[in-house]
Amino acid sequence: MPGKMSTKLQKQNLKQLMSKKSEHGTGEYPVATIACYGPSATLATKVVVGIFLKQSDDPEFLERWYSEEVDVRLVPEIAEEVAALLKKHAIKTVVAPERILGCPHEEGIDYPEGARCPKCSFWAHRDRFSHDLIL
Repeated sequence: MPGKMSTKLQKQNLKQLMSKKSEHGTGEYPVATIACYGPSATLATKVVVGIFLKQSDDPEFLERWYSEEVDVRLVPEIAEEVAALLKKHAIKTVVAPERILGCPHEEGIDYPEGARCPKCSFWAHRDRFSHDLIL
């Protein structure tokens, strides 16, 4: 359970934090990536933060937050926990796309490798970066 929120973070949600943090960055390490996923292009039910302490293909730390009912980007407690994680690792650069990056379910974990997610038909024929239909 998150602790008491500071006055500054009480009114901040993840959308605001991502916008604020991604505007600043030196290109130096440590780097954080913040990505949101959801069943559609408008509802984010999962946020994933990767922490790269040095240049690498895989993050040294990976944290996930979930919500089935509420958009994770609008939950102040999640924004507080993400901000605390960034502070803990003294992040210098944040990469945070504004768009939802696809289905929140993981291929090979939540559904078979090579298959489409049976729960997220919205993404079945869409590019996860542009959200354009792929026919």
